Amino acid sequence: MTLTANWSYPTAVRFGAGRISEIADACKAAGITKPLLVTDRGLANMEITTRTLDLLEAASMGRAIFADVDPNPNEKNAEAGVKAFNEGGHDGVVAFGGGSGLDLGKLVAFLAGQTRPLWDFEDIGDWWTRADADAIAPIVAVPTTAGTGSEVGRASVITNSETEEKKIIFHPKFLPSVVICDPELTVGMPQFITAGTGLDAFAHCVEAFSSPHYHPMSQGMALEGMRLVKEYLPRAYADGTDLEARAHMMSAAAMGATAFQKGLGAIHALSHPIGAMYHTHHGTTNAVCMPAVLKFNAPAIRGVFDKAARYLDIDGGFDGFCAFVDDFNALFQVPRNLGELGIETPDIDRIVAGALKDPSTGGNPVEMTEENTRKLLLQIV
Repeated sequence: MTLTANWSYPTAVRFGAGRISEIADACKAAGITKPLLVTDRGLANMEITTRTLDLLEAASMGRAIFADVDPNPNEKNAEAGVKAFNEGGHDGVVAFGGGSGLDLGKLVAFLAGQTRPLWDFEDIGDWWTRADADAIAPIVAVPTTAGTGSEVGRASVITNSETEEKKIIFHPKFLPSVVICDPELTVGMPQFITAGTGLDAFAHCVEAFSSPHYHPMSQGMALEGMRLVKEYLPRAYADGTDLEARAHMMSAAAMGATAFQKGLGAIHALSHPIGAMYHTHHGTTNAVCMPAVLKFNAPAIRGVFDKAARYLDIDGGFDGFCAFVDDFNALFQVPRNLGELGIETPDIDRIVAGALKDPSTGGNPVEMTEENTRKLLLQIV
């Protein structure tokens, strides 16, 4: 099988090794003539970034980069990015990197032409309709990790640095016009990032599959996404140059993010406040939370995971799947609890309060009351 393709779901995706060479053409297809490349500080001077800037410059599209992006991007990063975009006279964004670069890049393209403040567009009710849709700049997304799937998402996760809360900013036009998924860009990821981002993709698939909402297309995508992570994350972790494994993991990341239109759940509801408060890696935090959440949701999800286990070639149905998750985490040296994650005295009250306010609670198959959310959190302390 040749792992190169053009997809049109959920947007135009150019998938395959070496396709970063098409970045200038992708910008033209999106209507961008003077892009601002937005990425995080760690990627700013890496070869994959400078090569991408070289390609844009060679196509007479300039050489502009904004990299003042924190691992958990916040409103200060957004303000600085919008200033760079507007002062540079840019007409579109190349969102480049992992979840932080992608989310912040999409947000800069969204906010640059708006007159209302950032938090007016939080994913609450129909707040997204407050935006001037015609003022949203086009976006080309280039993931350099295989985890968040933000390249095919319609939202950005942004931390409010004052309240230490993660907020979801949503608009349909957050969905990039063109995506380049080039597995060669992920070859340089260190093992712990390969594991953490891959487990983020796995969490997206698990939670989408667990969600009680009706969306058979997402259900099928979540199931196959779990299979790809199960089979190929160990290979990518063991050998970062395994392009076949890297390609399948990029697919799994995009599939997980597309699938969770069906809903997320308690894993993310807990992970978001923990990450906002203690600046932990999102995918790793998801993995820490997953075993306890699976058991918490067991009464509602046992049946569907009995079926999933058969497809995934896991013996023992739901219980076998839970055992697999424990072993999978151990394979990647995932901490077993918040203490091992470096959070020895977590603020239980604040984490619970944050979890109950998180939109992800709406996709959990078991109701998250204050009492049972507290009990759940105490299992991972």
